[in-house]
Amino acid sequence: MADGKYDKYFLKNAPPKLGFTFPMGPILQRMDSHTIEGSNFYFIHWVLPHEKPHMKVGHPPHIHSEAELLIHIGTNPDDPDDLGAEVELYMGPELERHVITTTTVVFIPPNFIHAPWNPLKTFRPWIFIEINQGFKHTEKFYPQLLTKEHRAELDWSFWHDDGMSEGYSNMVRPQRTGG
Repeated sequence: MADGKYDKYFLKNAPPKLGFTFPMGPILQRMDSHTIEGSNFYFIHWVLPHEKPHMKVGHPPHIHSEAELLIHIGTNPDDPDDLGAEVELYMGPELERHVITTTTVVFIPPNFIHAPWNPLKTFRPWIFIEINQGFKHTEKFYPQLLTKEHRAELDWSFWHDDGMSEGYSNMVRPQRTGG
């Protein structure tokens, strides 16, 4: 088949080159406006069976400058609602704990504190899709919401990305006072 005019819109399992093994399972796609001009941020991966969490704490508390969807999709054809896993997700500055065990979409408003997010157990593979409704992935962490012990257990090099934590154009910037 000859190259098609619209081939650039068909991304076939082209995971990013991370330089390390992603702990949850195979990454199917990570894309943003750098991958395809005009695209929002999407991150799609499998979560494979495990009895203990891959991360001690999970993805630390943070906000994004745009709304986000966290999509948890079960793969049981006889019961699509059964996630086949237990995933914890904390919401708000008070870190209200939720446990997801069914196919679920979580809407995160812009600038809303959420996480840690952590798959605790997985009995059957499932699919996770993260959609940030902006052209690039922005993230600002709130480690101060975690206990001192949890902060000490985090590998911050894993969560660091030079393209993140900057550029919150829709956020009010604090005014400096004094000299």
